[in-house]
Amino acid sequence: MNGTFRVPQPVNEPIKSYAPGSSEKRSLKAKLAELKASEIEIPLIIGGEEIRTGRMGTCIVPHDHGHVLARYHKAGKPEVQRAIDAAREARRAWAATPWYDRAAVLLKAADLLAGPWRDTLNAATMLGQSKTAFQAEIDSACEVIDFWRFNPYFAQQIYENQPISSPGMWNRTEYRALEGFVFAVTPFNFTSIGANLPTSPALMGNTVLWKPASTGVYPAYFNLRLLEAAGLPPGVINLVVGSGGEVGDPVLASPEFAGIHFTGSTSVFHSMWKTIGANIATYKSYPRIVGETGGKDFVFAHASADVDALVTALVRGAFEYQGQKCSAASRAYIPSSLWPKVRAGLLDQLAQVKMGDPEDFTNFMAAVIDKAAFESIKEYIDYAKASGEAEIVFGGSCDDSVGYYIQPTVVLTTDPNFRLLREEIFGPVLTLFVYDDAKLDEALALCDAGSDYGLTGAVFARDRGVIAKIADALVNTAGNFYINDKPTGAVVGQQPFGGARASGTNDKAGSMWNLIRWASVRSIKETFVPATHFAYPFMGEK
Repeated sequence: MNGTFRVPQPVNEPIKSYAPGSSEKRSLKAKLAELKASEIEIPLIIGGEEIRTGRMGTCIVPHDHGHVLARYHKAGKPEVQRAIDAAREARRAWAATPWYDRAAVLLKAADLLAGPWRDTLNAATMLGQSKTAFQAEIDSACEVIDFWRFNPYFAQQIYENQPISSPGMWNRTEYRALEGFVFAVTPFNFTSIGANLPTSPALMGNTVLWKPASTGVYPAYFNLRLLEAAGLPPGVINLVVGSGGEVGDPVLASPEFAGIHFTGSTSVFHSMWKTIGANIATYKSYPRIVGETGGKDFVFAHASADVDALVTALVRGAFEYQGQKCSAASRAYIPSSLWPKVRAGLLDQLAQVKMGDPEDFTNFMAAVIDKAAFESIKEYIDYAKASGEAEIVFGGSCDDSVGYYIQPTVVLTTDPNFRLLREEIFGPVLTLFVYDDAKLDEALALCDAGSDYGLTGAVFARDRGVIAKIADALVNTAGNFYINDKPTGAVVGQQPFGGARASGTNDKAGSMWNLIRWASVRSIKETFVPATHFAYPFMGEK
């Protein structure tokens, strides 16, 4: 390299509006029709080759579950080993590739997605994940683009972090790829998570086995094809789709397993961590464990809150994308003085919410992801209906005859330890607890202790002293904390994302703090004129 190269200063990708009559709306509608018209076959992609096992799964449309978008091939132990071998074979050349050439792949992918691939990823996400055009746009277009533009910038900052050198020597720090491969495990709910979890370790020189959730295979496939179009070499990211056991067990048993980049359920992460611990003596090095595992995210309102802003944040925070966000507002604490106005506001806004096929752009909500999710969420709603400690304020209807539709549901409980106030539901259910204005400290303690999670939370208040008090009282409840805003919608480069407690390792996706986890640091000291005799000056006299 004959030059100090710098990646372009990143800026967040502008969000397209898809307004009536707009060219982007016409273009997206055409791509939706094109994808719906053909059922594709999705192979495993290992070492750049398409692998077909004949053991098949299906990708369906959640809001029209009789419509099959794709059939995909499932991996087992032989395919996993083949992917490990491919990652090993690709590693040396990829790790030795200059960082700016690795960065160029993501920068090109970002520009391809901002242009000719935008409709494809957005349409695949709308159909495969039942997202509205806006929810797809901020996810599968803007956030993916932001990850692929900002992460190279953050990597550059890491590589530029170098030690001082005393006279006569030169100290340097090298940020090596991990010795082995990284296992990226991604969920269904964000195409952007599927784009980021494999590519952030790859940017730092690692090779990756990527296992998307079975309900997230459809957009994941297009994501990898886009990366290939941007110049990603074969074997750097290997797509291995299959059950957790058939893929995960042989991965975690491999001596070359070097790290896991995970987003999913707490129980699965616990299980993986236990397996890694049990296998620790077999690994070449201690694996990096990076995970985000969900939340029971809150909105805490003070009596000084703006009611209209609070109600809007509750509706958007709880019910956008059917509440299937790790950051979704799932519980709220409302002062009794505001409750009548908050209740009226919720009923008014929710009565205007339309739910249905996301191809109808007038819909605010669509379907939940699959039958298992539908049944799990319905069970919580049925529990609330049968409880003497809860009232269904709005919603509560469920219908899976055509798609997996669950009405936005607001539950009011008198029990601060009510099950729906504590457990992650991952659906369009918001549970409220009304507290006595005079018992603010008690309500804050209930919020702090009300969940094992610690991902996102929000406070609504006008009084600045109260905002500071509440933020301090809830300091450990959320890795992403919002003041007078809904607890969703973190933006790369603006709000690095992640939480602690049962919500994960808080390694902050969309920041240098995540990328550094995929590097192994080597300190190098070079002495220009080394000593030629062991004796020191102090030894010259007794």
